[in-house]
Amino acid sequence: MNHLQNLGTQFSIPISADEDGYLGRECPVKECLGYFKITPGTGVKGPAPCHCPYCGHSGENRTFFTQEQMEYARSVVLRKVTDAIRKDLKSLEFEYKPQGLFGIGFSMKLQESSPLPIRYYREKQLETEVVCDNCTLRYAIYGVFGWCPDCGVHNSLQILIKNLELASKELTLARSADTELANHLIGDALENVVSTFDGFGREICLQKAADIHFQNIAGARRRVQETFGFDFADSLSSDEWGCACRVFQKRHLLAHKMGVIDEEYLQKANDPGAVAGRKIRVSHDEVNSAISIVEALGRRLFGGMLPLTP
Repeated sequence: MNHLQNLGTQFSIPISADEDGYLGRECPVKECLGYFKITPGTGVKGPAPCHCPYCGHSGENRTFFTQEQMEYARSVVLRKVTDAIRKDLKSLEFEYKPQGLFGIGFSMKLQESSPLPIRYYREKQLETEVVCDNCTLRYAIYGVFGWCPDCGVHNSLQILIKNLELASKELTLARSADTELANHLIGDALENVVSTFDGFGREICLQKAADIHFQNIAGARRRVQETFGFDFADSLSSDEWGCACRVFQKRHLLAHKMGVIDEEYLQKANDPGAVAGRKIRVSHDEVNSAISIVEALGRRLFGGMLPLTP
């Protein structure tokens, strides 16, 4: 059985990246089994454990192969082994023809058959691509927030800043648009700033087992102080905090009241020019200031929650 023996007892099966350079990974924890992708050659240089971006489980890289990759590797090994066995059996074929008038002949021939199939696969398409600011790993995940699979840093602050940059780009577009479109872009930028901070803040607090919503910025400030013992708005001046509260209230009107001022806004926003029943005004400079303020709030909230580890 020379062909079989020549295979040895170990096999090295290369796993190829997809057309975008990503390699699929799967969390080995049964309660998670989260699928994500990484780009080999980016991220931490040298051996490092792999972190699941969803549940934070950490382990050796070889434990994060996907089920499809393992099935593919098994099928390649089975093909190699069966092909080697067939070659060895082929070499044992013989034929003894009958001798004499009533002789009996013997023969052994291997019946032809198709080789075992290879279980090929395709990596899945995911929703969010991220380049880690900390270690430069390029990875892709479902959803938005997650731990970096290489260095383990949570990407929530990075995602917040990226979305604030998109809001700034909307404001830039608004400067060259007609009045109607400009007002729409400015209002949309404000809604994106608030909803992004709400998603960011909720994610950070959930990592510490607390469910706090941030659309009501004053209520969230109080809840964070009560739960975690620090004030994420302590770096703001009173005017900056007043601006934050006002734009968050304006976003509520845009999202739920078609931008029409109501009594709740008059009571909470401290906006002397507001009149009930009229449409709220949102200026370019106001939203631009809000972007800077929200980034400062986000950085303070993120820093106050450290250490944030998987």
